[in-house]
Amino acid sequence: MFDQDNLDRYGYRQELARQLRFRDLLAYGLVYMVPIAPMAIFGSVYGGSGGMVALAYAIGVVALVFTAFSYAQMVKAFPMSGSVYNYAGRGISPPVGFLAGWVILLDYVLVPGLLYLVASVAMHTTVPAVPVWLWLLGFVAVNTVVNSVGIRMTAVVTRVMLIGELIVLTVFLAVAGWALASGKGRFSWAAFYNADTFTWSLVAGAVSIAVLSFLGFDGISMLAEETKGGSRQIGRAMAAVLILAGVLFIAQTWLAAMLVPDPASLLAEGDPNGTAFYDAAAVAGGGWLATVCAVATAIAWGLPNSMVAQVATSRLLYAMARDRQLPAFLAKVSIRRNVPINATLLTGAVSLALGLYMATRSDGITLLSSLINFGAMVAFLVLHVSVVVHHLIRERSGNWWAHLVMPAAGFVILVWVVVNANIAAQRLGLAWLTLGIIVLVGLYLSGRRPALSGLAPAQPQARHVERV
Repeated sequence: MFDQDNLDRYGYRQELARQLRFRDLLAYGLVYMVPIAPMAIFGSVYGGSGGMVALAYAIGVVALVFTAFSYAQMVKAFPMSGSVYNYAGRGISPPVGFLAGWVILLDYVLVPGLLYLVASVAMHTTVPAVPVWLWLLGFVAVNTVVNSVGIRMTAVVTRVMLIGELIVLTVFLAVAGWALASGKGRFSWAAFYNADTFTWSLVAGAVSIAVLSFLGFDGISMLAEETKGGSRQIGRAMAAVLILAGVLFIAQTWLAAMLVPDPASLLAEGDPNGTAFYDAAAVAGGGWLATVCAVATAIAWGLPNSMVAQVATSRLLYAMARDRQLPAFLAKVSIRRNVPINATLLTGAVSLALGLYMATRSDGITLLSSLINFGAMVAFLVLHVSVVVHHLIRERSGNWWAHLVMPAAGFVILVWVVVNANIAAQRLGLAWLTLGIIVLVGLYLSGRRPALSGLAPAQPQARHVERV
């Protein structure tokens, strides 16, 4: 079991409370991924894949299984918060770790803002009397309070929310299945393969959109310092969450694809209002099912999903700050609640500001989605390289399957997805990486060269706590 002594090896103290069990990690990962996530972006993936929406999600599962395997290898080597930031920094070098952390910040910092925005816009559509900004403020306030109370409270709330999401999904699957059996829609395997529209580049582009639904399984690694049972629990939970969510994603999108009222129009005109899934639900069960799915999706993104996203983001900020690669105040931990309180509050404030700004842009949701996916994919690429460098080259591992074949396969698949991703996302993502390089140069010039405790002559790590 990884305990105080294991963190001491790296010059850190055990400041966060180890309260999470496997079932908590499973609930956390599923809530982060949102079992009903495809409902919100079904139309975009359907159009981008030429109708082969289930194939896009199936390829996404395969691609990220390799990534989950690489995460499991690295979390066993370095059982601490920080995810790819720590794995690349310790597995390759601290400067690479800084840049990996900087890139994944693009994912982690933007994700809560995107979730709050999508949920607020959806709720405003359902209840027009309440403006988007007020929904945003309410979602951010609730989640920040819950996360500030402690990780146990977050775990309890997310489990309750997860049960609600699974009930809604079960209802949809049952009603849609019955509708198809009763002659509604059209039974077809076209959602998996359509010879008239299939091209590898088309599917790759759709996968780059569908991956948004999978982001979150990696957030489990951020809880390595708050988990009972050690890194083995982290690896098991990540694999279980990814496969389970993948099956649910494929099932619901396949059924919805067979119930789309006008497939040709959806392919030609897209889904500008984001209602394609709900239109399919209306065909299956009527307006009540469409409303239930729409409201459930909005609440899922606005509360439990953004809640756990805020947790993951705050742990990344905390990990980088205690290594002096971000402002030190972000490394302060509440001694009574055992949470990085300043990082939690800052994440809430940034999410609110970002959500309010993006709500004024017509392309706000699309822009955020593209940037988040690009940041995550690049970080995953660095993760695979970290496995090879650390285990195969440095540790001279003889396990070529786990430390070369698996990460290499994951790397190749992700390169294929990134190359076929949205061009605007590629440009903005590279601009963000360039800014990170400039910041890294600034750290060197100011005498704050990136260094991780336990790798080099380490500076004593002060315990940052704050009574609240």
